[in-house]
Amino acid sequence: MRITKVYTRVGDKGTTRLVGGAEIAKDHARIEAYGTVDELNTILGLARTFNARSEVDADVVATLDATLAHLQNDLFNVGADLATPAADRWPGMIRVDADDATRLEGWIDTYNADLPPLKEFILPGGGPVGAFLHQARTVCRRAERRVVTLQHTADDVGDGCMVYLNRLSDLLFVLSRWAAKALGETEYFWSKPG
Repeated sequence: MRITKVYTRVGDKGTTRLVGGAEIAKDHARIEAYGTVDELNTILGLARTFNARSEVDADVVATLDATLAHLQNDLFNVGADLATPAADRWPGMIRVDADDATRLEGWIDTYNADLPPLKEFILPGGGPVGAFLHQARTVCRRAERRVVTLQHTADDVGDGCMVYLNRLSDLLFVLSRWAAKALGETEYFWSKPG
């Protein structure tokens, strides 16, 4: 794929084009869904940037970076899936599926095995990597809600994206805790009133 011209002027009147060329409003549920996935992907990019600056064991940094890089690529596929109406999909188009969700479950189990059991609720923050992963978790939950809204209006949105995002939000919670521990970032706990 080669992009030679960044601006198209299509959006000047509040519309954009989907994969396949259909023109729709920028506030359409489909745009909201894949736009939120794009926002999530950007936050993972920020987490990777700050992870790369960490001055801890290089293997820890590399392990987290490899996981986040894989997630970013997955999210690009999720966004492409959401941006492509069924009539414009092609043979061999990459779409997330049950195998991808199973892979995330494996990562959840692996990363969670290194963590102490939770006794209190976690407050987001503590360090840049953990904080960005907590932010990613909340944006991932919003992406789930946007996909549900889209599913109410479009019958061509399968369950793959929804299942993947639901599992991903769980993984991001575990990764935020794992990163805090592995990178030496503080983890804040909720203080029960009284």
